[in-house]
Amino acid sequence: MNKNIKLVIAGLLIILGIYMMFFTRSIGWGVVVFLLSAFPILLYFKNEYILLAFWYMRKNDIPKAAKWLSQVTNFKSQLHKSQYGYFHYLQGLTLAQDNPAKVEPLMRKALEYGLNMKQDRAMATLNLAATAISKGRKQEGQKLLEEAKRLDTAGLMTDQIKMMKEQLKMPSMQKHMHNPNMRQRGKYF
Repeated sequence: MNKNIKLVIAGLLIILGIYMMFFTRSIGWGVVVFLLSAFPILLYFKNEYILLAFWYMRKNDIPKAAKWLSQVTNFKSQLHKSQYGYFHYLQGLTLAQDNPAKVEPLMRKALEYGLNMKQDRAMATLNLAATAISKGRKQEGQKLLEEAKRLDTAGLMTDQIKMMKEQLKMPSMQKHMHNPNMRQRGKYF
């Protein structure tokens, strides 16, 4: 649902509540309808699909979270600006196990648009560090791990950060590394 329709619904409920309180003298029902107008206003700032996706992510039901995220077809018209980052963040988390190559641009967009909580920013930078390490960019991975450690004030991701630092210490096999015991071959042979 478009975010502006929610404001129109809230406005209509407020007008109906005022009408019921003052013109029909149904003060009780007027107050109830007036209070019900808070829901569309809340859903204007916190989208229902994002809230449901967070709910299913907490339950570790990633396919259902992905299903609710797929309901957002045009994020700029359906979401408030403060929700853009979380939309990309949740998309990245749902794709992390199936398509790790698609996670990096989504997490970069999430950090670009902004995430409110430090733990969410730490998780996004940790995912970026994992992608950088897997692609062989050790210096960038090290910087991102230090940033994730700084952002993780509650210490929820210390085990993952330690595991990634151990991965950094391991020697990596580069794509063009040759066996030194092999004889040197010519360009065409």
